[in-house]
Amino acid sequence: MVHPDRDTRQRGIVPAERLNQLHVLVVGVGAIGRQVALQLASLGMSRMTLMDHDLVRVENLAVQGYWPSDLHQPKVEVTGALCQRIHPDLLLTKTAERFRRHPGWEADVGRTPVVMVCVDSINTRRIISETLQCHVDLLIDGRMHAEVMRIVCQDHQTDQDRYLQTLFAESEAFVGSCTARSTIYTASIAAGLMVSQLVRWLRHMPVIPDQTLNLLSCDLIIPE
Repeated sequence: MVHPDRDTRQRGIVPAERLNQLHVLVVGVGAIGRQVALQLASLGMSRMTLMDHDLVRVENLAVQGYWPSDLHQPKVEVTGALCQRIHPDLLLTKTAERFRRHPGWEADVGRTPVVMVCVDSINTRRIISETLQCHVDLLIDGRMHAEVMRIVCQDHQTDQDRYLQTLFAESEAFVGSCTARSTIYTASIAAGLMVSQLVRWLRHMPVIPDQTLNLLSCDLIIPE
């Protein structure tokens, strides 16, 4: 059922016309990615693809916001189902596999390609960047460890080398493994920062190329 007034309170903040032109790929629907997907559905995203090979496990319940009834099911399936309950008009593709170089992902014809990177591996980030860098208009990368999060953005106005410099050796990664300490509130805030950068871009405002927020110390760091 279409609800034409569902976005009444965000009009003037989120440009509906530009939002409807997007095709967003969310790579990874774990802690951050699940929250990103739900927020995008709530915004009224019209076209979205979710990609993740993982199943819901017990340790995902508190940190990633999954439900006990979701256990042992593909994350893309249960997250996608909830997104469509939030926004029934959403055209959604659920891909229960890892991101691979080939075949690469492509946005639907006539839509603007945007990628939300929500994975826990620097190597996977590098593969995504190398595969899609020239094919997307905006890439937003969310990382977190415990109560610290880092959001890195790249669009056509941003120096590509700046993003590549954040893809250091896996042993030096800012983000720990998927078993590292984390919380649902850190994931939710990180997702909100990622979606806010998307909205800034939709409003023709410059994105922030790199920002780190430490909730414990209340420090926000934005490198010059």
